[in-house]
Amino acid sequence: MGAVILGSGIIGLSTAYYLSRTQAGKTIHLVDSSPELFASASGYAGGFVARDWFASSVASLGQLSFDEHRRLAEDHGGREKWGYSRTVTMSHDARGQEDWLSAEGSRAASATAGAVSHGVAPRWLKTGADVSIMDDGEGTSIVDPLKLCHFLLEECKKSGVKIHYPATALGIATDMRDELASVRIGYTESVIYLAGVNSAAIPLPPLATGSKTVEASVDKLKDVARQLIAIEEGDDLEVVRTGLCFRPITPTGTPILDKIPDEHLGKGIETRSGSDGGVFVAVGHGPWGISLSLGTGKVMAEMMQGKELSADITKLGL
Repeated sequence: MGAVILGSGIIGLSTAYYLSRTQAGKTIHLVDSSPELFASASGYAGGFVARDWFASSVASLGQLSFDEHRRLAEDHGGREKWGYSRTVTMSHDARGQEDWLSAEGSRAASATAGAVSHGVAPRWLKTGADVSIMDDGEGTSIVDPLKLCHFLLEECKKSGVKIHYPATALGIATDMRDELASVRIGYTESVIYLAGVNSAAIPLPPLATGSKTVEASVDKLKDVARQLIAIEEGDDLEVVRTGLCFRPITPTGTPILDKIPDEHLGKGIETRSGSDGGVFVAVGHGPWGISLSLGTGKVMAEMMQGKELSADITKLGL
């Protein structure tokens, strides 16, 4: 079975990686419209990974993905290659804050009841803060998403996966039975589009490379950091790297992982039955794209190959 994956961020890469574990890499194609890979959230996100901070509909996927992050790091030297580390997670005066997602969304407040206990604040945090321990390192970790993406990309290349960028999917072709048989790919020029940089509600640019940081927002974050972090007189914070992340989110706040029914493909298009065909979607991970990436990739690869799924995603369908 050949597979064409549209989007080569961490979700697409993870799917290609797990597919390539059990099928020939040359049958897998990654397509990305940007002239630079990982130019948005997959390259600039914080990299926080959690095991059980999710709504019930996402819980199984969250646990699988957390375990895959740990397993991959143990098997491939993740600490050295992409900064994987177990992380003690604390809450800083979070009382009374309202969730920005709906009740089904993923958030820190949905961590297992009773998991929060008061602890001692780290020395670099200004005194007087109300700090509590939310996880002792058994259920949270951190990665450098850009380095993790590059690791997955190199592993895919080693397996023979074909990478097409900058390129776009122009259309599809069907066989004599009107079943989806191929995807037509067009290669584009390396043009960068700038849009909405000075807007309060920044619109999605045509290409990921059109994502540009807003200096006013960066300055606000620096001001907040100065209020939280104890800095010696005369010193200032060093900004190592900045970025603007566009993170797809669904109305429910939970991702969609599913096979699209043929009747929704349009123009009478059908796909081959079983693991021989299909159009699949994995989207809407919001702020949890890095955390849920490996579990999503593993489950989507299993779904595409007609295998038993490693996580319960029955509530994450279309």
